[in-house]
Amino acid sequence: MKYKITTAYCWYNESSMLVRMYFINNIPFTFDELSEEDSNNPLFIEWAEYQLHYEPEDLYKSSFYLIDEECHPCLFELELENPEDMPDY
Repeated sequence: MKYKITTAYCWYNESSMLVRMYFINNIPFTFDELSEEDSNNPLFIEWAEYQLHYEPEDLYKSSFYLIDEECHPCLFELELENPEDMPDY
């Protein structure tokens, strides 16, 4: 089974931070902080308003779920449809 990585601009940590959230099959697993310029980009802000807002606890729970299932793409080798969309770590 191949897994798909997607991204979205989302609000994080009591909507105090605009981030680029990474998902595997629609489950969030990590994020990238945005530059100040990107954080103030009206288009990214508008896109984030249409997404769920995430808290650290949400990411903690979803990451541990993925670890328990051995499906966390940062920790386990998975067959991905689009490995080029993984964050650079």
